[in-house]
Amino acid sequence: MTTAPTIFAPSRRLALRQRMRRLQAHPDAARFMIDDMVEDVIERLAFLRHSATRALVIGDIGGTLTAQLAAQAVEVIRADPAPCAGEVPIDEEQPLPWTAQFDLIVSLGTLDSVNDLPGALIHLRRALAPGGLCLVAIPGAGSLPTLRQIMLAADADRPAPRLHPQIDVRAGGQLLQRTGFADPVVDSRTLAVSYRSLPRLIGDLRAQGLSACLARHGPPLSKAALARAHAAFADAAENGRVTETFAILTLSGWARELRPPKF
Repeated sequence: MTTAPTIFAPSRRLALRQRMRRLQAHPDAARFMIDDMVEDVIERLAFLRHSATRALVIGDIGGTLTAQLAAQAVEVIRADPAPCAGEVPIDEEQPLPWTAQFDLIVSLGTLDSVNDLPGALIHLRRALAPGGLCLVAIPGAGSLPTLRQIMLAADADRPAPRLHPQIDVRAGGQLLQRTGFADPVVDSRTLAVSYRSLPRLIGDLRAQGLSACLARHGPPLSKAALARAHAAFADAAENGRVTETFAILTLSGWARELRPPKF
């Protein structure tokens, strides 16, 4: 059996998500990523006319998607790696305690930081009933290009790992095929957000659980490196603002329907 490489630290991943849950309690906390993911899922379900009766929803911060599904008489199991009241704990890299029990599974913004993404997708597929639909939304390739350049400038001639590796549309499609989903579809879209300061950008990342949880991460920025980061932010600004890009990759696939044998 091939062991997945250790890119992310599970303990750091959990701590970052727990911090995100605390920050999301503030009324002005940034939540544009999860809001966009939820809106997109609702539109996809309406377009596909997929009528679910039992759903597993992972990472639904705020419970908006859960409420929408419940209003349509869908029984929803709500789960999260860092659960709060009303949610069950879940470790996507371990076999799930459900087999062929859901006709809809939605994962919102959690699978970009697991070490064994193929294994996690297989676990989700096995929890789907035949003919069930899986929708996974994660930050994808093309995210945070400005911050990457700022961190390179901050580290100068000694660049350090600070941001996560990212999956693009092609890799996402290959993952769905590899993990046995039928009719796989992958697409990407971007959100552009304008910032007046680097601390506000970093604050939005923390509030949405988008900080780095790399197993081998770079050292804290020194005062000199932090000064270079602020200077790089200022250099990238137009009319006092920097526009950062957040890409959302959406993967969808179906559990194969059981077909009667041919005689």
